[in-house]
Amino acid sequence: MRYLPNTPAEVKEMLAAIGVHSIRDLFTCVPKNVLLKEPPALPPAMSEMEIERHMAELGEKNTGAAMLSFLGGGCYRHYAPSLIDQMLLRSEFYTAYTPYQPEASQGTLRAIFEFQTMIANLFSMDVSNASMYDGATAAAEAVMMALRNDRKKRTRIVVASTLHPHYIQTLRTYLEGFAGEVTLMDFDAKTGRIADKELAKIDKDTVAVLFQYPNWFGVIEDIHAIAKAAKAVDAWLIPAVIETTALGILAAPGEIGADIAVGEGQPLGIPVNYGGPGVGLFTVKSEHVRKMPGRLVGKTADREGKECFVLTLSAREQHIKRERATSNICSNQGLMALAAGMYLATMGKEGLRKVALMNLKRRDCLVRALAKTKAKPAFTGPTYNEIALKLPMKADAVIEKMAAEGILAGVPAARYYPALDDILITATTELHSCADAARFATTLAKVIGG
Repeated sequence: MRYLPNTPAEVKEMLAAIGVHSIRDLFTCVPKNVLLKEPPALPPAMSEMEIERHMAELGEKNTGAAMLSFLGGGCYRHYAPSLIDQMLLRSEFYTAYTPYQPEASQGTLRAIFEFQTMIANLFSMDVSNASMYDGATAAAEAVMMALRNDRKKRTRIVVASTLHPHYIQTLRTYLEGFAGEVTLMDFDAKTGRIADKELAKIDKDTVAVLFQYPNWFGVIEDIHAIAKAAKAVDAWLIPAVIETTALGILAAPGEIGADIAVGEGQPLGIPVNYGGPGVGLFTVKSEHVRKMPGRLVGKTADREGKECFVLTLSAREQHIKRERATSNICSNQGLMALAAGMYLATMGKEGLRKVALMNLKRRDCLVRALAKTKAKPAFTGPTYNEIALKLPMKADAVIEKMAAEGILAGVPAARYYPALDDILITATTELHSCADAARFATTLAKVIGG
């Protein structure tokens, strides 16, 4: 407790007020077997110069940053205009006051409002909230919203098995203790898409249908067929878009009749940062706005008629409503949402389309370069910028050997699908050149033998 600036007299007064004799008494409710019996064996304290040297030595062990990376699997490395970093460094952005008091945070509220507007436009949906923690949380919250508000009180959720495994795991965790049963739709071993016959699992007992496009294998699902099956039984249609730049050329969720559409905003100008943070995107049709979790900023006018911004749906409602709250998420990823908003404002509609087309061209470069190797596309379904490659040996071994050559080759499918131990998921973006693709293919041929 030596770091708390309280005098012994103040500590004694506070302990007396709550009816205990010592600070140790505050921990009597903690099981003794989990309490430390002695202080942790921490190294001696260092000076600032020693700390800097120590951190630099640790940083030098992270060799991945200097390697040619083809990693994807839900986190994508895209070009971010330099103005984004420069703008985010402004102190009024990263020290902005929480927007409970609009008179003190008009800048923050305006930025969130503009983010909401751009995300709603990107998804072709009516309303976007102020953001959520990440795409996985947004997907799980979308299902919970459907469960809470389904008129028929159905509890079966049909989920595409090609949804990112982390999203499925997060959803299952959310559903613990709640009425909700997950039914997975299997994918076709040839196309990498949800098998046509699996759509029969979407029946009258289905409350919601959750799927991803492009999916975890990089394949673009038959989104119109899935939407048709969901609408036929009046189930909530919930598409998830994790590689958000794909919406520069793919049909938006609103165009296929989504009730709720979610996604991950990390590809929109946010560095990969060893896997985080991201920013969850959450959009709905206007009739569902009052049921939506999280914050919502609205534009209005003050008593003098001047434009101003307020929290139309406030996190405080979560505290007041308690068990009737829409969600226990009462905040938003403010700084990351700001970065994504800056990216979209900078790129514009046409710029995002150009980025998407560049991604397609880089994928084509890789496909052509791989044509003379033993690595072949694992699936025939259409792809965007991520390809599942079938190899003549286990993907884990290939990844290890490629890393020794200075290339991060991708994500092994067997991490979540043990039977697919010879499939490597490789991602390309506009940051790759055709020369990078050629180097990948040459190195891969060396590793797998031709």
